[in-house]
Amino acid sequence: MVVPALLTAGLTAFAAAPAAADTAPVPQDAVGDLKSDHIYVHDEITEDTVSGAIRDQLGEAAQETESENPVYLIMLPEESFTSKMELDAYMDGVMDEVGDGVYAGFMGSGANNFFVDSPNLETSELNQIEQNVAAADPATEPDALAAVPEAVAEQESSEAASGMFGIALLAILAVVVVGGGFYLVNARKKREAEKAKQLAEIKQMAQEDVVRLGEDIARLEIDLRAVDDATRTDYTHAMDSYDRAKATLDGIREPQDIQQVTTALEDGRYYMTATRARLNGDPLPDRRKPCFFNPQHGPSTQDVQWAPPSGAPRAVPACQACTQAVLSGGDPDVRLVEVDGERRPYYDAGPAYAPYAGGYFGMSMMMGMFSGMMMGSMMGSMMGAGMMGAGDMGGDMGGGDVGGGDDFGDFGGDMDFGGFDF
Repeated sequence: MVVPALLTAGLTAFAAAPAAADTAPVPQDAVGDLKSDHIYVHDEITEDTVSGAIRDQLGEAAQETESENPVYLIMLPEESFTSKMELDAYMDGVMDEVGDGVYAGFMGSGANNFFVDSPNLETSELNQIEQNVAAADPATEPDALAAVPEAVAEQESSEAASGMFGIALLAILAVVVVGGGFYLVNARKKREAEKAKQLAEIKQMAQEDVVRLGEDIARLEIDLRAVDDATRTDYTHAMDSYDRAKATLDGIREPQDIQQVTTALEDGRYYMTATRARLNGDPLPDRRKPCFFNPQHGPSTQDVQWAPPSGAPRAVPACQACTQAVLSGGDPDVRLVEVDGERRPYYDAGPAYAPYAGGYFGMSMMMGMFSGMMMGSMMGSMMGAGMMGAGDMGGDMGGGDVGGGDDFGDFGGDMDFGGFDF
């Protein structure tokens, strides 16, 4: 086994080498490959030792990691350096040129020649990464390097969890198949299949919303030549937003891109509602967030106290019909979505649906409405690789006591959305 001795060895000792190579590796030789491919294999390491296919798979795994810090993999000949000091000096030169990230590699073979370094992480964080690699129980040097991206993501997840929730999230690496190539290919196929499944489900959901908005606009049966400028402007705005939502939906390739579609739908539904009000001679609707229970209902008319099953009541925006249903003790018309062949409320459908809600409600409001419903899975996704556009979250999350489910953030002045308590 390659890495079981990592913890006891501390990654500070190297196997004795007869002497340094005549020409020790220089940082500049590695910089270009690391920047472009995230892996550098010294010229003296032959195809017989590490095949080109394995090198490509390792590079792809490093580039596709979902961790916050980029991962770079290095393989050097065993006699490259005679001391850790020389290796440290070499790595300092490499990291100065390439930048922040996690650098892991082997100088030759064997547990004692495995190293992990970083210009921006603390020693304790690097130690955690080493422990995560050891936990994967790799059988060969390529297997150990293949485990590094997940080990880095695991360390970041654990650190974020302890900082955000005050609990220790332990993640266990899946079964490591002997042979780095087989392990990498299957892991990638699994990720791609899950992502494709999520994308198909949320695209279907957004497609239903796009069709519904188009049908509602068509029902206006408006003659643009017979209306005033204000009505014509609102109607044109509604049509433009509908066209933008439809065009964006056709082009999305990532689950998080659905947020662009629902942002356009929220805009189009408001202006469609405004157009209808002008045609009927009614007061224009306030520009409020959509109905929480079903964004297809259009802008909300007021906030209503509502509690999910076995949860604490919270104020949520609701349309007139849903408000009356809640106040009369009935069930509002909730937007249901298809998840693994089962229809369930969109707000309880898992982290893949977070971008859908984010486009309608904005990140700040969504954080409050959804906490407690899918706190574990959704929050993990949002705190990871920026899936949800985390830049919007910082200002509204402040001071909430997440652990207790109290006021988690606010939206729109006096609208206070704390986490639902289940």
